[in-house]
Amino acid sequence: FFIELLAIITQINEKIGAPGIFSQECKEVASQYGQRILDLLLNEIDPTKICPSVGLCTHSGTQGVSFGIRTVVDDETGRSNDAMCHVCEMAVMWAKNQLAQDQTQDLILKYINTLCGYIPSPMGESSVDCKRLASMPDVAFSIGGKKFALTPEQYILKIGEGDATKCISGFVAMDIPPPRGPIWILGDIFMGAYHTVFDYGKMKVGFAKAA
Repeated sequence: FFIELLAIITQINEKIGAPGIFSQECKEVASQYGQRILDLLLNEIDPTKICPSVGLCTHSGTQGVSFGIRTVVDDETGRSNDAMCHVCEMAVMWAKNQLAQDQTQDLILKYINTLCGYIPSPMGESSVDCKRLASMPDVAFSIGGKKFALTPEQYILKIGEGDATKCISGFVAMDIPPPRGPIWILGDIFMGAYHTVFDYGKMKVGFAKAA
């Protein structure tokens, strides 16, 4: 679940122009395994089995292993590690989404390579250029079949004043282990834009634009 969340935050970072950490592992997966991943998806292979089949994961799924932990495993096929496994799983998700949008294979491979520069920092924060706020897109969440949009002014946090102002993306990927996780948190940036009502008795929640 955390890898899925990390993949989504990376895509958001790319859209809003919030550069992340440079991932050499991601670049290697994109260049060496990208076409193979596409071929397997086009042949309708189960996405969870693709990374093990190309030798980058030793199991089906990362089973909640933290992205920042690198454990090297030596076996007969060569060296594999958790970082390569994680980025492979993200590449599969990105490629699958792009194929669903009928993108060409060349564009998909270029897109995956581009996303390698937008993977969120382990510290969680992603900075953006404050001067770009006016040209940044809205980001919408689909909940219960309805879309709830946030404007750049709502999802970008401004810290400091004047020339020292720093703009931080409000979207963060957090690895929360069981029993509390994995979970999605609609935090302050969302609840500041939408009035939220909780019905604990019926296990429901309602949203309306804040006044």
